[in-house]
Amino acid sequence: MTTTDADLEVRAATQQDLEWIYGLRHRVYAEELNQHAPTPSGQLRDGLDGDNVYLVVAAGETPIGFVSLTPPWAGRYGLDKYLTRDELPVLDSDGVFEVRILTVDPAWRGSGISTLLMYAALRWIASRGGRTIVAMGRADILDMYRAVGLVPTGRTVTSGAVDFEVMTASTSALTAMAGVPYRAILTTLEADVTWRLDAAFWPRSDGCEHGGASFSAIGTGFQTLQRRDEVVAADVLDAWFSPAPAVLATLTENPSWIARTSPPTDADGLIAAIASARTLPTDALTVGAGSSDLIFRAFGRWLTADSRVLLMDPGYGEYAHITERVIGCHVDRFRLYREDDWRIDPATLAAAVESGHYDLVVVVNPNNPTGRHAPATELRAVIEGSPEATRWWIDEAYLGYVDLAQSLADLAASDPRVVVCTSLSKMFALSGMRAAYVVAEPSVTADLRRWTPPWPVSLPAQLAAVAALSDPGYYHDCWQRTHELRAKMAAELAGLDDELVVDDGVSNFLNVVLPIEGPSAAEFVTACRRHDVYLRDLSPMSSQYEGRTVRIAVKDAEENARIVAACRRVLSAHRHA
Repeated sequence: MTTTDADLEVRAATQQDLEWIYGLRHRVYAEELNQHAPTPSGQLRDGLDGDNVYLVVAAGETPIGFVSLTPPWAGRYGLDKYLTRDELPVLDSDGVFEVRILTVDPAWRGSGISTLLMYAALRWIASRGGRTIVAMGRADILDMYRAVGLVPTGRTVTSGAVDFEVMTASTSALTAMAGVPYRAILTTLEADVTWRLDAAFWPRSDGCEHGGASFSAIGTGFQTLQRRDEVVAADVLDAWFSPAPAVLATLTENPSWIARTSPPTDADGLIAAIASARTLPTDALTVGAGSSDLIFRAFGRWLTADSRVLLMDPGYGEYAHITERVIGCHVDRFRLYREDDWRIDPATLAAAVESGHYDLVVVVNPNNPTGRHAPATELRAVIEGSPEATRWWIDEAYLGYVDLAQSLADLAASDPRVVVCTSLSKMFALSGMRAAYVVAEPSVTADLRRWTPPWPVSLPAQLAAVAALSDPGYYHDCWQRTHELRAKMAAELAGLDDELVVDDGVSNFLNVVLPIEGPSAAEFVTACRRHDVYLRDLSPMSSQYEGRTVRIAVKDAEENARIVAACRRVLSAHRHA
C-alpha cells in the first residue's frame, strides 16, 4: 500500500479508535515483538492511557496507524519506568513532550504512514507550546529516527525482548528539518491527506506566533475594509478606544502634507515630548517603529549564539522568537505557576539570575499573556542585587493600565545594565502608527542611535505620538474605563459554564481556561471565528496552557457583548454535540 492508494485522514483518536489501538498494540508488542506478555483479552493497555494523547491515521474509516504523546501536564512520563531524572535530566525541562509507541498496521508498513504520524506528533506538540521532544526508538530502526532529526542521548533501555534508544530534539530543530529536506514529501502528503487535527498542517513561515488573524477576515489586500465593522478583533491587544481628540485633529488637519512630507530625521520633537511627559533626559531615549523594531535592533547588537538569556514562561512570544530562532541564543525559562497566580517570586528570580550567568533577562511587566504585574520595588531590588554582567530588558507596554509611577524608567536612565521599552501602541491607541521608545543610560542609547536608520518613525506616527502625550488625562480615563469593561466581561464569561475559569489580570485583556471535557483552545477559537469573533489561542506560547487557554482583548461594551454571545454559542454547541 502507498499513501496515494487510499483516502487518508489524520485525527485525534476517538473512543472507537482507542479500542483498536489497544488491540493493535497487543498484536505488535505482545505477539510480534514479545515485549509484553499476551493477555486473554487480546488488548494491551498502558499505565499512562488516561494522560496520553493519541493521534491516528485512518484509511477511510479504518485506523491504520497511531502515535501516543505524553504531555508535561501529565506529571510523569513512560521513561520514568526505566530511567531516573538524574540519568535523563531533560525530563525536568519545561515544555517536554514524550512521543511513544508509534505503531503502524503491518499491511501499511513502508507506505509513509510513519512519516505522517511523526509529523502529526510534531505539529500537535508545537501547537501546545512544546519545546523538546523525547522518544524511545527501537534500536533496529534507529536510522529512521535519526533521519528526521532525533538525536540519541546515549541512554538505552530494554523492554521485554526489545532494545530502545532514548532520543531527543527541540521542536524548532525538527520543524526546520521538516521545512527543508522533507518539504516535498510533506507537500505531497498534504495533498493526499484530510488533516483533522486542531493544529495547522504548516507552521507560520517565520516560526513566530502572533495574534492578528482577524485581518484575514478583513482582508490584507484592503479591498474589503468594510469588514472591519463586522469583525471583533479581540485576538490582538489594540486599544478599544480612539486616540485622543488632539491626535485625530492633527492627522486630519492636513493629510496631503503629512503623506508627502519626510519626517524629522531623528524624531527630535518626539523624543523631546517623551522626555517632558515622563520626566526623563532626552539623551536617555531612543525611538523606533514599534517595540519589535527596537527589540530586533537592540538584541541584534547585544546578543550572539553564545549569549545566555532568561525569559519568563509564559511570556511574550517575540522574545523567544528573536533570541532562539533568529539569533540562536541559549535560552532558559523562568517558570511562572498558575497556582502562584502567575506571580514572579523575587527571591526565586534573584537566585536564578545569580546562578545562571545570563547576558540578558527579559521581563514584560505587566506580563503578556498572564496579565500580572510585578511591583516596581520588588523588581528594582532584584535588579540592583543582580550580577554586573547581566543586562535587564523591562517591557512596559501595558504599564499605563497599572500606574506609570510603577515604571523603572528612572533606573534605566542611570544604570547601564537596565533598559526599559515602552510601546505607544497599546496604551495610547496608536497600534497602526508604530511608535515606541527605549529608556537607557546615555552611553547605551548613543550606541543604539548609531545603529538607527534615519527616519525611524513616520511623520504621521511622530505627529500622533506627540499629540497623544499631551493629553494624559484623556488616556487615564480610558485606562480606568478598560478595567470596568474587563470586569464586566469577566463576570459574564464566568457565568457561561461552571467548569470555565476566567483568569483576570490588570491590563486590557483576560484569559479563559476552557473545561477539560470541552473544546481545545484551537477548536474554540476556530468556532468563534464563524461568528466573526477573533480570539487568541495561547497554546503555542507555553505548554503550561495545556492547549486550553484563550486570551480575549477588552473591547467596547457592544463588542464585548458579541464576544460573550459567541463564547456562549460555541460552548453550548459543544455540550450538545
